[in-house]
Amino acid sequence: MRQEKPKSIRDYGPLLYPALMLIIFFVIPFGTMIAVSFFQRDVGGFYSVDFVFSNYERFLSLFFGKVLGFSLMLAVLVAIFCVILAFPFTYLLTRCRRNVQTCWLVGILSILSLSEVIIGFSWSTLFSKTAGLTNILVALGILDQAKSLYPSFGAVLTAMIYQALPYTILVLYPSLVRFDTVFLEAAKTMGASPIRAFLNVMVPVQRNTILATLIMVFVFALGSYLLPQILGRPQHWTLSVLITDQAIYQSNMPFAAAMAVFLVLMSLGLVGLTLLIGRRERQVS
Repeated sequence: MRQEKPKSIRDYGPLLYPALMLIIFFVIPFGTMIAVSFFQRDVGGFYSVDFVFSNYERFLSLFFGKVLGFSLMLAVLVAIFCVILAFPFTYLLTRCRRNVQTCWLVGILSILSLSEVIIGFSWSTLFSKTAGLTNILVALGILDQAKSLYPSFGAVLTAMIYQALPYTILVLYPSLVRFDTVFLEAAKTMGASPIRAFLNVMVPVQRNTILATLIMVFVFALGSYLLPQILGRPQHWTLSVLITDQAIYQSNMPFAAAMAVFLVLMSLGLVGLTLLIGRRERQVS
């Protein structure tokens, strides 16, 4: 099939509805958020129409800089651990029989039906002192007494990896299932071990897919809200938690809007980078 260029304004008709939805549900709300981010906060939790940069200047302070740095570091760790765990698992899954793959994919999709609230409180139970994992270690004689594993950074990181791992597997699956194993067989024929063939052949071939997956998981983890609140201390809160705190509890809507604008622009930039990587991959293939 040959794609033809639009010849008249009528040919753009199918794009009218998606463009209208994009304007209503993204352009207008995002434009309003940008405008509010430049407003001046008044005494008593109100704000007046103005054009000031104080909200963005406050965002660049040391305290909020630390929050931003922690959010980025947490999202990077979640993305790296998810790809490290999901890549070999997905590859082994693609080598299974079709019915086995179907069962696994159904199970992974069922995990996606769990809300962040259910995941957060489930892990809080597993990390608790009364009914948590440490009770099993006490029964096995590894620990002397049970203890709570949360709130802690490890609890937040574990729960966020659990939440993002199914998405990582589903993103990697289409690319890995199309991979021709003849390259691995050729490497083994030349004397490479299975692990070395996997690392030196499989990983370089899938580098664009891996990079795109890292970016997508990073964007997903960057917006985490409930898990850091449930399983972490205030120093483990992400930028999303701080935005809610400023908007609702501190009644500082302009400052919350400024942080939200920064978060949305960063996410859009990373998503655009992902699309660029995917376009280059299609051109190469």
